Amino acid sequence: MVSLVLVVVLGWTIGLVVWANGRIQHTAALSGAAGTPGTTYLLAGSDARGGEGGIAEDGTEGQRTDTILVLHDPADGPTALISLPRDTYVDIPGHGPGKLNAAYTFGGAPLLVSSVEAVTGLTVDHYVEIGMGGVAGLVDAVGGVNLCYDGDVDDPDSGMVWTAGCHDVDGAGALAFARMRKADPSGDIGRAQRQRQLIGAVMGEVSPGSLLLRPGAQVSLVRAGTDAVTFDEEAGILDVARLALAFRAANGEGGLTGTPPIVDVDYRPGGIGSTVLLDPEATPPFFAAVRDGTLPPGQVGGLPGS
Repeated sequence: MVSLVLVVVLGWTIGLVVWANGRIQHTAALSGAAGTPGTTYLLAGSDARGGEGGIAEDGTEGQRTDTILVLHDPADGPTALISLPRDTYVDIPGHGPGKLNAAYTFGGAPLLVSSVEAVTGLTVDHYVEIGMGGVAGLVDAVGGVNLCYDGDVDDPDSGMVWTAGCHDVDGAGALAFARMRKADPSGDIGRAQRQRQLIGAVMGEVSPGSLLLRPGAQVSLVRAGTDAVTFDEEAGILDVARLALAFRAANGEGGLTGTPPIVDVDYRPGGIGSTVLLDPEATPPFFAAVRDGTLPPGQVGGLPGS
């Protein structure tokens, strides 16, 4: 009897892996640059307009990347999840100075990858693009999440209606939580913090033990995840699993989360509006320390003077 159960469980697991691997969506993204130590993932939240769950048509041409996260798993030291504000002032290869999220508009995933590599000095090993409309499906697939925000919010742009404190939310509520920016005193920085919190909450609900006992939940999660997420041309199901483990590590007690050193959240170089200026002296050694795993676990970065 025990042998039969083991055969069934093993067969189900292998079948699920094969099915999930076949559902992975791919896009050309990687630069082919020489590798750097550790494994680096670039995660971009795409605000595709007009599609199911996407942002309503508002006259904006092309797509934007509202969420830009660098997840780095070093050979030794804390796994790091670092938010790059979408309005970070960078030099976009072939286009000159501009906001980081404009790289995606100009050249899609490959140009965004190259721009992030130029800022961080890290070679991107895997690229992950999350359709914002798919966030709701992921949250619903794990049965909802508990999120916290220390403020009352009634923001018509994102749809976030919130009473200060922690609340259980469904997919629609989580999506509004992740999108809200204008009502946050910290603007894009605050939104990045909430997006990292949401990621951690979702990953915290994905317990291998509980999923093993709920085959239906496994199928729902795989379907929601593969519908919402697109990976680079080289990623396979094992890379997805490693990504999930790195997520959990970065958001755990021994992980590192935050932003690079910022000197100005309203830098106006002319012609492109308000941007976020990273510290030109402190940023390169910061990412070198992320790469080498030499920063202590905890929170890093934030608003200037905080």
